[in-house]
This record gives sequence, C-alpha cells and structure tokens, in this order.
Amino acid sequence: MKRYLKEIEYASIILLASGWLIGRIANMTFGALMVVVGLLLWAFTIVVKALDWQHYRRDNIVNICIMMGAIIAIFIIFKFFAK
Repeated sequence: MKRYLKEIEYASIILLASGWLIGRIANMTFGALMVVVGLLLWAFTIVVKALDWQHYRRDNIVNICIMMGAIIAIFIIFKFFAK
C-alpha cells in the first residue's frame, strides 16, 4: 500500500481538478461527484500517512500547513464576503 500512496494522491488531485472543470463547463452533478471522490482519496492518503508518522513526517507537516492555510483562507473569505 505504501508503494502506491503517491499515485493515489496524484489521482485524487487530477480528480479534483477535472471535477471542478467539468462542473464549471458541463454537468454540475458529475463534476461534484468527481470532486467528492477526489477528496475522499486525498483524505485516505492523509489518514494512512498520519498513522505512520515517522515514515511520512515531512508529508504530514506539509499537509498540516496546507490545511491551516485553507482554514485561514476560508475564514478570511467569510469575514470579507459574507454579509
């Protein structure tokens, strides 16, 4: 399983990007489904890496920073654009 984590992560990123694009251009339902599957695959890789902290220490720190940045960005967007 550890051998394929990077490929699963790349597949989830491709699904997220293509799902967003298809949702914008063509079919919103199919695009949303692709985004959900991509998020689930990405969450799966995060959980597997978190369970083996010593082996994936650098990846876990990067994932934590990405999530913190996303949370801060969401709060900023809600602060300035939600009325």
